[in-house]
Amino acid sequence: MKRSAFLIKASVLAGAVAFTGWASAQTPPPYPSAGPITLVVPFAAGSGTDAVARVVATKLGERLKQTVIVDNRAGASAQIGAQFAAKAKPDGYTLFMTTNTSHSANPWLFKSLKYDPVKDFTPIARVGELPFALVVNPKLPVKTVQELIDYAKAHPDKLSYGTPNSTSEVASETIKYIAKLQIAKVPYKSSPQALTDLMGEQIQVYVADLGSSWSMLKSERVRALGVTAAKGTNLLPNVPAIGKTIPGFDLTSWNGIFAPANTPKEVVDRINSELQVILADKAVREQLAGVGFEVWPTKTPEEFATYVNEQLAYWGKLIKQAGIEKE
Repeated sequence: MKRSAFLIKASVLAGAVAFTGWASAQTPPPYPSAGPITLVVPFAAGSGTDAVARVVATKLGERLKQTVIVDNRAGASAQIGAQFAAKAKPDGYTLFMTTNTSHSANPWLFKSLKYDPVKDFTPIARVGELPFALVVNPKLPVKTVQELIDYAKAHPDKLSYGTPNSTSEVASETIKYIAKLQIAKVPYKSSPQALTDLMGEQIQVYVADLGSSWSMLKSERVRALGVTAAKGTNLLPNVPAIGKTIPGFDLTSWNGIFAPANTPKEVVDRINSELQVILADKAVREQLAGVGFEVWPTKTPEEFATYVNEQLAYWGKLIKQAGIEKE
């Protein structure tokens, strides 16, 4: 009897140990100890969003004590990167830093998208604003928005503008619509390409993000006539808002971080809380200002989600007003 009882106890103990081991094997390690994090950027290296992503990735990696790798998946007006991020496993190890291009404008610019900007993503935080400016080649004899309008009217179909992203296109087409101008559109795959052609006089007009054009603006290789946001920007205090010449004109290019839909709330909240610390750091804000970016974070994922929905509706209004047809 004693031997039987001993064998039963031993068997139960062994089973308990085995079950504990199995349960431990099924429990994932605490986030983010399972491996590196990938931050997908839907624009080319050298773009304004890419510059911001690399600063944020480094700091986020330091806070999370895990490597954060920037993965550029450019093309198709941010659609390639958005599709990839939307299909990623929702575990917090794939994040998506994007702009209004993929989440505010594309639904109104394309007849079909292989991702849904609301249903396929979990908003984490708006990082800030990438100011855009209406810039021209310095050889063009204009120094203000009004002078550009007058010149374009006097030379119909003689000017062309570059458009590597939705902000450039919507801003340019809105100006054309309101001022009744005839300026040709030239599509580009990336901001650096459009900027190079502007300096080379292949195009004469370009609504450029300050991130990719910052060094050229400071060296006066391109001339800024106006900024797209009605409030202006502290980065170019002497450049007026386009809205001062074209009443009602106001376009903000926001930048934010998302995760795939259904990412656990505790992971989303952890990343958001770390971003709050990072973006409140004075040195980080100065570093981002150095690449033409203004920090403007939302406080909670819920606040960012509301903002994303509001911007989607606003950009739809602008695009319809400008008469831009879906591709």
